[in-house]
This record gives sequence, C-alpha cells and structure tokens, in this order.
Amino acid sequence: MNQELIEKSLRTIELPQVLANAAFHAGSDAAKELTGTLRPSSDAKEVTRLLQETSDAIKMTEVKASPGFSGVRDIRAALSRSKLGGQLNTRELLNISSVLRATREISAYGEGCNNNSLAPRFWALRPNRFLEDKIGNAIVSEDEIADKASPELSAIRRHIKAANGKVRDVLQKIISSPTYQKVLQENIITQRSGRFVVPVRAEHKGSVPGIVHDASSSGATLFIEPMTVVQANNEIRELESKEKAEIDRILAELSADTASFADDILTNWETLTSLDVIFAKAEYSTEIRGTEPVLTSNGEIRIKRARHPLLPKSEAVPIDITLSTKQDTLVITGPNTGGKTVSLKTLGLLCAMAACGICVPADSGSRLPVFSEILADIGDEQSIEQSLSTFSGHMKNIVEILGEIRYEPDALVLFDELGAGTDPAEGAALAIAIIEFARKHGAKLAVTTHYAELKMYALQTAGVENASCEFDVETLKPTYRLITGIPGKSNAFAISERLGLMSAVIEDAKERIDRDNAEFDSVIAALQEKRQQMENASEELRLKSAELERERNDAEKLRKFLEEEKNKATRSAKLQAESIIKEARAAVRKALEIAKTTGANPAEAFKELNDAENALSAGEEEEVDAAEWNFREIRVGDVVQLLKFGTRADVIAIGSDGELELRAGILTVRAAANEVRLLDDVKSETQKYMEKSAAALSTLSVTSEIDLRGMDSHEAVDAVERYLSVAVQVNLLSVRVIHGKGTGALRTAVQNALKKNKLVKKFRMGNYGEGDAGVTVVEL
Repeated sequence: MNQELIEKSLRTIELPQVLANAAFHAGSDAAKELTGTLRPSSDAKEVTRLLQETSDAIKMTEVKASPGFSGVRDIRAALSRSKLGGQLNTRELLNISSVLRATREISAYGEGCNNNSLAPRFWALRPNRFLEDKIGNAIVSEDEIADKASPELSAIRRHIKAANGKVRDVLQKIISSPTYQKVLQENIITQRSGRFVVPVRAEHKGSVPGIVHDASSSGATLFIEPMTVVQANNEIRELESKEKAEIDRILAELSADTASFADDILTNWETLTSLDVIFAKAEYSTEIRGTEPVLTSNGEIRIKRARHPLLPKSEAVPIDITLSTKQDTLVITGPNTGGKTVSLKTLGLLCAMAACGICVPADSGSRLPVFSEILADIGDEQSIEQSLSTFSGHMKNIVEILGEIRYEPDALVLFDELGAGTDPAEGAALAIAIIEFARKHGAKLAVTTHYAELKMYALQTAGVENASCEFDVETLKPTYRLITGIPGKSNAFAISERLGLMSAVIEDAKERIDRDNAEFDSVIAALQEKRQQMENASEELRLKSAELERERNDAEKLRKFLEEEKNKATRSAKLQAESIIKEARAAVRKALEIAKTTGANPAEAFKELNDAENALSAGEEEEVDAAEWNFREIRVGDVVQLLKFGTRADVIAIGSDGELELRAGILTVRAAANEVRLLDDVKSETQKYMEKSAAALSTLSVTSEIDLRGMDSHEAVDAVERYLSVAVQVNLLSVRVIHGKGTGALRTAVQNALKKNKLVKKFRMGNYGEGDAGVTVVEL
C-alpha cells in the first residue's frame, strides 16, 4: 500500500481541512489531535459502527445538549510515573482529579442510553469519588495545599500562625517605641530570607542589636533581625520545614493512591477521549446538516443534493451524483469554471467523510459504498523544480495510481482533465485506455474532460455514464448543477460571442469543425433543451404535489384534533352520567330508609327522589345568548369556549374589528366575540406555566457560598456567573466566593468578572475569620 500516495490524495480532496473543522468541536487536546488525524476505514462493518455511534451521539445532544470534555487532561505520563513509585506534583494530581470528575459527570450523562451503540462506552467508565474527593479536599490550587489535607498539617500551620503573631507583636513594639523612631528608616515590618526584620538606618545599626540580613542598593538601609525575635524566627523556620515535609508526605500518599487505581483511571481517560471524538464528529455533522448515508455492498452511489462542506452554505449548490450497480465510471464534461472539479472533490470527500464516521452533507437516503482506497489526481501538477510539465506531472501521479489499484480492488479513483496537456487525439486515446485499465481492476471512476471522444466513449460503452455541469449561456455563468445522463458542451462559441468576438470569426470557426462533431453538438443541444423542458414540468408537478401534501397533513391534523375533542366530550358526558346515576341511587336508598323507619307510604317516600330528579333537570344548561355569558370584555390571555365545537382555546390576539385569534391545541383559529363563551375561572397555559415557574423558584434552595478551588480560570468564571444568576432569583443578598490564595490568578479572574457583572452591587476581600485573601464577599 502506497501510504504517501493515499495521504496526497486525501489532501487533494481536502479531507484534512474537514477533520480540522470537526476537531474544533472536541473538548480535550488529545481528542482534537485524534480527530484531526482520522483516516477513512476500508472495513464496512467498522464504518457502519462509526456512523451509528455518530448518529446516536447526535440524538443524545438533541435531548440533553452536548456533554463537556474540557476537564479531560492528558494524564498518561503522570499515571506511568505513579506506577513506578514517583511522587506527583499538585498540577498532575489536580489533572487526575479533573479526569475523575469528568468520568463521574459523563457517566451520569450516559445513564439511560441502554439502547444505543454508545452504551458500552458509558458502561466502561468507572467513577472513583473516593480519590476525586481526597485530591480535591487536599489540594486547593497548583500552589496551595489545604489545611484540612491532614490533622498534622493543620496543627503545624496553627503553630506557624501563632509564632508569626508572636514575632510581629515583638517587632510592633520596637517600631512603635519612641526610642527607635530616629534609628528606623521606616516604621514597617518586612521579611528577608524568610525571616522577619526591620529597616534600620545604616548610621544607627548599633542601636538595634541583631543580625543583618540585607542592605538596600544605596547602602543607607540595613535590614536587621533583632535578637529578641531570633529564637521565634528559628522556631518558624523549623515549623516551615515540618510543613514542607508534611506536604511531601501528603503528595506521596495521594500519588500512591493514584498508582493503586492507575489502570482504571487510564481506561476512563481512553474512554472519555474516544467519546470526545465521537461527540466532536456529531457536533460537526449537525453544523453541516449532515445525514447518515446508507452503506451499499454492491458499489451503488446515489448522493442526493450533496453540498461541499468547505464552501459557504449560501454559495454551495447541491448536486446529485449517481452511479448504479451496473455502472462503474462517470465522465463529467462541461465548460471551464462550471463546477466539474468541485463535483469530483465532493464525491471523493463525502466518501472519505463517511468512512471516518462523519455524517455527509447530503439529503437523507443517500447511498455510498465503502472503498478500499480513495485515490485522486486533481489540480495543476506542473513543477519547474522537477522539470515536469502539466502533462508529465499528471502522468506521474496516474502511473502511481494505476500501480496501486492493481493490488487494491474496489478503490475510488478520481481523474481531473484526464489526458489534457498534450495532443488532443493522443490525449483522448490515452484517457480511454487508462479508464479501461482501471475498470478491469475493479475500480470505481469519476473523470472530468473536454474531449468529445470521451463523451462518445461514454455513450457507446456499457457501464460508463455521461454527466455534465450546467452552464447558463445567457448570463455566462455556471449554475454548478450536475446533470447525469447527458454530456456537456464547452459552449466556447456562445461564450466568445457574448464577450464580443466578431461574428465573422465565430462563423469561420464553426465551418472548420468537421460535420460529425457539429452534428454531435447539435444532438447534445437538443437533448439539453428537452431535459430542461422535462425538468420544468417535473418541478411544477413537485410543487403541486407538495401543496397537496401540506393540505392533506393539515386536514389530518384537524381530523385528529376534532376526534380528540369528540373523545373528550364523550368522556365528560360519561362522567356526568355516572355522577347522576350515583346521586339517583343515593336518593333511592334514602327514600327506602325513610319509608322503612317511618312506616310512610313508599310513594310519598319516593318524593325526595323526584325532587332530586327535578334538581338535576333544573341544573341542565339552557340556550343562552353568548353575549349574556361574556359578562365583561374579552382580553388577550383569556380562556374561552368555542360554542360550535365546545372546545377551549386561549385568546392570543384581538383584531381591530374585534375578531379574536385563538389557539386551540396545535391549531390557530379566528372567531367573532359572539361565537365564544368567556371562562373567567380558567387559567391559560401561559399563566399556568408562569405560576409553575414562580412556585419552582420559591422552593429553590441555594447555599450562600460557592467553592471554585481546583478549577481553571475559564471554568471558575462560568461557574460564578451561573451561580450569581440563581442566587439573585432566590433573593440572596450576600454570597461568599471561595477561590483560595495560591498565585492569585484565580482570584484576579473572578474579581475581573465580578466587576463586569450587572448583578453585583459591590465586593470585597474576606476579613479575618471569613477566609482572608482566599475568599471574596459579594453583595448582590
């Protein structure tokens, strides 16, 4: 297999650009790389599986939106080091925690998808909440370990804080003492080499006994550690050493825990990456309005309204490409810039996309085979550096392609301007010989040409089909439509005449064409005119058919709606009848009890039953004028009853003439005010929805703080904005945003976002006891 030739062909049909566009939709770097390096499969079963996975992913995103894979970081190197006993750093452990969180979330996303092809991948995920939480609770950010990472670390940091306070108290007394006002350069406490010092003027260094740790660049200031705090500073240094040792122990423990679950975590990462690739292909397929093609095993190609995915949607003209099971070669002719090469590339590209598992930009029901290889010779192969003419450059590629298909049957071969660049007679003969060689070795071909000999060859040869790119001579512009079954004309004379070439020159040229060629062009022209007439008639018939189909659908919807309303009325009448029977039976029982206990005449006892019947009769509705029912003016949003059908409807608009526009289920109807009855105690669907939403908000419970530690800046800002939106809706006035101290990058990103958020009244850093610089307090 000539891999270099295959890669060159895929670049020629522009598959790498398509894959780059698909990779844009992937969430992780590894998935982006994998998507960009996909290659067409030649295994029909594998292609079927790939397309099914993409289609199932599209269906899932239509119901649940797309899952997020941004937390899937590349952790392969970290897992390998942990298995060898190495200690992982905070960044590596945070990445592992991020993958575990993504595993849990994607696993939850896949719950309930038991009946699609992605189910085994979701089942393969193994969430590990224990390790995820252990890392998340221990590591605040890349530069900060949480106090609660271990009891020992928490105790050490309490002692450090106490020792720092002790040193500061002593130094505060020094800088506040009148005795030292003249010897101090500034009344501040600072640090040098991790030890607390005070700035002393150089000429008074003897006035403050202690150790000199540094001097200013000018030499005028010495930074002295007073002897009274040397011991306390030494204690702080010892505690800091213990803190570092405890942090190393915590990281080593987390690394060991990671090593014990390394195989499961690696499986999770691989599964997440494969799902990321599948959903990236699904999102791209949706973006280009792709459909899953039907894969054929008999070589049939039937692409309906295919669009080149790299052309702007407003410019891409859909084309139909067809090769039946009895045909193996398509000869495409027509004028220059008419769309022949684009048609060729579209065919090759769509076949390659399908073999990569990407839905193709064509109408539903398109049919494609799976090819062993896709080989193409398209474009100008002239090379000055290699002393190759256009003809020689093309022929070099063709030689390689013919050599390849001798050993790889079932290949798709695309030749652009086959045989061009040399003597027309020899070029045409050579082109036909090349096509015949490829056909004998089982290849499927699509060829573009200007040669009349190839048009005649296609007409006379079984298995070879003509096609042409349509050209509008009146406007001198191609329509880019591909017409199968009819050879195309170059239209050189018509184009030249429209551009102003003298008629005498054109007539002279026409006389120089031999009679056979002239008659052949006349036949083609007549065929194209007849085809145009048939297409116009077919289009008119299609429009009428579509209109009839719409009317039939509307009638069917109305029939179903009225049937449903009839059933509703029947059920309602049945319930009313059952209620009447129930009340009548109760009245009979009561009448019999009266007769039994009082010894009264049964006829008198049944008087109460008659009274009940009279009451029921009196309760029946009488014919009342609609105007009497409408006790006030009807307004938009009211619910009314259509008197003719007994159907309820919402008032959605009122015309200037008083006519009402009503929505009843899926139908919109118009009625006069006297044709409806106002139902004042019934709420419209919109009112019910608004009340339901308000009730849901009123019961929503939201905590007054959000913890962003472990997130990157983009994740944190997105989480804060969504949290603030909910917090305002449930009337929280003040919330705490926990971002940790670290390098301050996360805090800066969050506070920049708060400055721009219109829901924020003001914010400040946390005070002592609130979390200090690791917390921002926000008023809404």
